[in-house]
Amino acid sequence: MTHFAPLIIWIVVILGLGSSLGSMNETSRFIRPLLDFLFSSSSPEKLTYIHGIIRKLAHIVEYAFLGFLAFRAFQILAGDRLKAAIFALVLAVAVALMDEFQQSFNPSRTSSPYDVLLDIVGASAIILLYSLLSRRRTAQTSAKTTEP
Repeated sequence: MTHFAPLIIWIVVILGLGSSLGSMNETSRFIRPLLDFLFSSSSPEKLTYIHGIIRKLAHIVEYAFLGFLAFRAFQILAGDRLKAAIFALVLAVAVALMDEFQQSFNPSRTSSPYDVLLDIVGASAIILLYSLLSRRRTAQTSAKTTEP
């Protein structure tokens, strides 16, 4: 069951970032100086907009990583790619909903169904990609072992 440890740790990280630690005020402490450096001639409004885009892309990336970890763990457990993909996606949706629900009670955060959609897109994309690559690798391996 050690293959679930990275998955559990990542879920804790996601839920931790869903607290006030992941608020725009907190992330602006390190993102804003970087944006000021990279886009020094941009207006503050433009930098805030770019910061918002980065935050939305972070949803996709963090849930893509969640989807990857979940798919791997469930594939090891179930041994079946389709079941693993379904379980991984269900888990990603559950975590996304839990995260947004948690944020709805935090005054420094905003809860949005669009964020859940971004989370699902990130998880779905990586689950599909990893499943296809896994299938291809399995087909190549079996073709090599059946060659005379």
